[in-house]
Amino acid sequence: MTPTLLQVLSLLNPLLGLLLAAWSLMFLLRIVLTWYPQVDLKAAPWAVIALPTEPVLALTRRVVSPIGGVDVTPVIWVGIVSLIRELLVGQQGLFTMVLQRAQTIA
Repeated sequence: MTPTLLQVLSLLNPLLGLLLAAWSLMFLLRIVLTWYPQVDLKAAPWAVIALPTEPVLALTRRVVSPIGGVDVTPVIWVGIVSLIRELLVGQQGLFTMVLQRAQTIA
């Protein structure tokens, strides 16, 4: 593995971890906001949460219909994003393991 690739990966690993954690938090906030239907997601500050999450939630709603009138798509995405985060940057994630292996070789 090239040193340049290792540098990029060492920068990408924590950045990707933070981005996926933030996205997961946004989905968790969407779950809480479903309890308050009077909240306008197009108005500030809720638009900051709605803009990055609504496109994937809208696509998922086409496949998964509400269960008992409750939108479960944010719950599904919390699980998906958490899984992706763990597989890539978790304690035994792909990026983490590559970086650890490069440190032991060097």
